[in-house]
Amino acid sequence: MILTGHAGFSSSAGYIGPYVRVDHDISLLIPEIWSRLAPEEREPAWLIEKGYLERLEDFEHAGKPVLASRLGYRITQRFVHGFLGKIFDNPDAVFTDEILKPEIQDFEVYVDGINNITEAQQRVALQYLEDGSIEDACPPLQALLLVMATGTYAGIDAHHPEFRAMFTREHLLASDWYRERLEIKQRRDVALWRRHTASLQKFLDDEIFADEAERLGIRDRLQRARSRLQEMEDPGYLQQLVGTLGADPLGPPCCSQDQRVVDLGKARLAPGFTSNVMQSSQSDAVNYRMPTLLERFASHFKRARVH
Repeated sequence: MILTGHAGFSSSAGYIGPYVRVDHDISLLIPEIWSRLAPEEREPAWLIEKGYLERLEDFEHAGKPVLASRLGYRITQRFVHGFLGKIFDNPDAVFTDEILKPEIQDFEVYVDGINNITEAQQRVALQYLEDGSIEDACPPLQALLLVMATGTYAGIDAHHPEFRAMFTREHLLASDWYRERLEIKQRRDVALWRRHTASLQKFLDDEIFADEAERLGIRDRLQRARSRLQEMEDPGYLQQLVGTLGADPLGPPCCSQDQRVVDLGKARLAPGFTSNVMQSSQSDAVNYRMPTLLERFASHFKRARVH
């Protein structure tokens, strides 16, 4: 979402407060509402500036902090008047103050609900820290997980400008984490097109397929594949990948010879990292390779010629 610039919106399901049950009724309304909004009206910054969204602030209750800001922003009466009238004759009767501000229904229940959310966030975030999977997250998500687990990141909280700046596209594009993904993408693209050129060359060199190679224009395809490969091997190809998702540093599955268990361990391709797969001794692992389509076709064609 940071790379693409898409905003995230959520809708309530089940209950809003202790006394208003909505199930998925509101969720079904959201596409109808958003389809009637102009592109600029769907931008969070515009909605906040015009007063259609309001930010929830942290507060204290019974001497303890309540992290209401974890809920983000919520729609206001101005939003109801401005946009829901396109669907309802009397939108105020549908989205009452009790729905827009559930703390009006029962403040104690409202506080308890926020505490349940923050406790669940902390529990989940701690699991990421305990199993080490936080290392695979992008920098802003790593910071967010630390805030969820401990309340701070590098001595700052979630409201600090430096923390908020991490969730910008420019910050993510400049990170080593993103650079690694682009480098992995380039290496995998190069490896893929090397296989393409090798397969085309093999097909072209086989006298059995001479007629088919001529009919399919394999020589021209090989030339185009080589040109494409040369383009991907160029250092400037990395710049062409900026803005894409890159590639995740996941390695190929490896099957243990003794246990016959598939290992989907991480294959870190960046310098300084080693792969779980690479750490396995070659004598203890068997790599199973399916024959390519060309190999299967050639085998079938040769059997047909024999018969």
